[in-house]
Formats: sequence, C-alpha cells, structure tokens
Amino acid sequence: MNILDKIIENKRREVAKSKLERPEDILRKSDFFKFQPLSFREYLLRDDKNGIIAEYKRRSPSKGVINNTTNVAEAIVGYTKYGASAISILTDHDFFGGSLSDLNDHPSHEIPVLRKDFIIDEYQLIESRSYGADIILLIAGCLDKNQVRTLAATAKDIGLNVLLEIHNIEEADHICDFIDVVGVNNRDLKTFQVDVNRSVELSESIPNHMLKISESGIDAIETIQLLKTKGYSGFLIGERFMREKDPVESFKNFSEALIQNNEV
Repeated sequence: MNILDKIIENKRREVAKSKLERPEDILRKSDFFKFQPLSFREYLLRDDKNGIIAEYKRRSPSKGVINNTTNVAEAIVGYTKYGASAISILTDHDFFGGSLSDLNDHPSHEIPVLRKDFIIDEYQLIESRSYGADIILLIAGCLDKNQVRTLAATAKDIGLNVLLEIHNIEEADHICDFIDVVGVNNRDLKTFQVDVNRSVELSESIPNHMLKISESGIDAIETIQLLKTKGYSGFLIGERFMREKDPVESFKNFSEALIQNNEV
C-alpha cells in the first residue's frame, strides 16, 4: 500500500468519526456561513498580489517535521502583508500535523484561505466552510470523474472556490465546469518524488480559459518565470519558506526578489 492509499484509508475513518462528533446541521450554524468566501480567481489576478499561494505545513510523510515552532497566525499575517495571493493550510492531522482550527486561527481574513486536505466526502465541504475556508482542494488522483463533478458542484452550491489538482495527462479529463482553478502538483503523491517539469509538460493539457497554478518543488524565481511563460498564474509554495527559522522573513525576501525580477 502506497502513502496515498494509507492517507485515504485513514481519512475515511476520520470522516466517519467526525460525522458523529460534529453533525452537519451543527456545522451549518457556524458564523462563517454568513459571509461570502473570497474569490480565488480574483486574488490570483490582482496586480497588488504576487501569485504565490503560501502554504503553512508543519510536517509531511516524506520530510518528517518541517516546522513545529512557527505560529500559524503569525505566518498568515506575514504572508498576507508581503503580497501572497492566498494561503494554503494543511489540515490533515495524522500525516501532516495540521488541524481544522488552523483555518481560522488568525486575526484577519484579507486573502483567500485554501483548506489543503484529502476531500473524499461532501461532509468535508460543509466542514471546510464552517471553519472559514474559501477554497477546497479536490485531488484527481484519489477521485474519479463523477466524484470530482459531484463534489465540485456541491462546493459551488455553498459558495466555495474549487481547486482541482492533477498529476498526469489522464487526470486532465477530470476538469469540469465547476472547477475554478486547475493545479498541477509536481509531487507524485504515491512516491512523493518531485519534478517541476511535470507542470511544463501538462500546461497545454489544461483548457485555455482555466486559470492554472503549479504546486510543489518551486524554490527559485527563475522557476516561476519559466512557469509564467507556460501560462501559470499561481505558484503554491510551502517548504521553501516553512523550513526556514523565520518563514515570514524568507517569504518577504523571496517576494521582494520576485518584484525586482519582474521590473528588470
């Protein structure tokens, strides 16, 4: 059994338990249901943002502990201040050390927040909305086409933005009208090996009218510039900042370098 299979098997047990502990009707009473989620598309295209989806991740199955000292609220405030287009927060606990409470554990909500998790059940969509997520992730590698369409349609019905993640050309056929943004994950979720060329190779497999982002393994300004020539509007980066002693300072320096590069 590969890592992804183990995660999904565990997620099924986790969701079943959550349904008993926090029924859907209770989740729908959350104050977050009173507010319209921020538009992922709008913030990716805003001139005052840098296109980076800055990720908060404590650990991973492949790297172990990445950062268990940086406060989630401080990271979100700092990433927002220095131009991030959105925030990605790993909420899976058993494999990534995350928590649903991380989604709203900050004093402001000025840019969209992505719940980065393994969504397999419509219950998790209600859960995401109730904890303040603006965007949910659907991973084509663990869902069939019909599941993607059903989950995406339900997400849109309750106001959520939908990011579909693909890893190969076969998964591009999971794209449907309910998807807001398509992401190419450069990390193979079965082996956790990373290859940024995956985004380059799959760029033409995504319909032109779809916004696309590249995820994982992006460490250099030059990589972002290359991906922009392939039509990418966003870049999900986590470990590049989180592995540093001060992730916010690292993000600030990277953002300033990106601006300078764009001005040349």
